[in-house]
Amino acid sequence: QVQLVESGGGLVQPGGSLKLSCTASGFTLDYYGMGWFRQVPGKEREGVSCISTDDSTTYYADSVKGRFTISRDNARNTVYLKMDSLKPEDTAVYYCATTLCYSGFMRGYDYWGQGTQVTVSS
Repeated sequence: QVQLVESGGGLVQPGGSLKLSCTASGFTLDYYGMGWFRQVPGKEREGVSCISTDDSTTYYADSVKGRFTISRDNARNTVYLKMDSLKPEDTAVYYCATTLCYSGFMRGYDYWGQGTQVTVSS
């Protein structure tokens, strides 16, 4: 069964950090670009960050550039999103997905996780 499972979300104060994980089962991440997306109720899902198949390309939305870092561990079949200096406007459900990833563009396709809630509040 093909599955992506996110974890690591939670409640954090402004300025704090969280590290999200996305672990795949039923397929190998090595052959896929991977990305993180987020969605707030009533708004469209937006791309946050992605990493290409060979790790040569990463992309960050302007709103998170310099604060978030994407990485992958193919041995663990897992992709990560380290989020620092969190702001209340980062509050959203975060999803991972297999992703077409280019330097200025990302698009999720095929496989999506169920999402993990990130809440930034004092």
